[in-house]
Amino acid sequence: MSRPEGVNHQGVSRPLARYTPCRRFLLLTVVAICGALFSAWMGLHWTPSWIAAGLFAVSAVFLLLLTLRPAIEIHEMHLAIGRRVMPWSEIRRIDQTGWSAPLAVHLTLADQQRVLLLYPGDLESSTSLLRHLRRYSTQALLDGVPHRQFWGEPAPAKDESIKPVKYPLMRPEDEEEIERMFQRLKSVGRLDGRGADDK
Repeated sequence: MSRPEGVNHQGVSRPLARYTPCRRFLLLTVVAICGALFSAWMGLHWTPSWIAAGLFAVSAVFLLLLTLRPAIEIHEMHLAIGRRVMPWSEIRRIDQTGWSAPLAVHLTLADQQRVLLLYPGDLESSTSLLRHLRRYSTQALLDGVPHRQFWGEPAPAKDESIKPVKYPLMRPEDEEEIERMFQRLKSVGRLDGRGADDK
């Protein structure tokens, strides 16, 4: 499944990892086609079997579409889905759906285009692909979390020369009045002006 990065004798880079559809989906497609044919044959004698034939046929078409998905290649500088190449710097969001195997992930690109990445693989290879996507998409939000925060990396140091802006909470007259009240409280011990012996 995975091959090391390198350059062949023709100067073309090889992928870090290559993900092809799992053979299990091809087997399931054949089973669904056989189920559809058998149910259609049974439907000639028992009419309710046509319902099963239709369900098997829909399943066979769906599984065949999954099986024929192009390979997904992870390169140092880009992601390739068949002939489509997306630089890692163009991926702005990776949002996982509820599907883990087969893996379904929404990619949002810099031009706000959304791409549904659908990988028909087993759980282990789907997890590996998702890890590669998250690791190399350094400009992306990963399920809404910034890349550095998601991987537990420290945030870049803040520039000390930029000081936060302090907005006044009160007008200068109000600040003076509060200062006078505070001084009076310190000297007398009470705000109403009575001393301790006035009780």
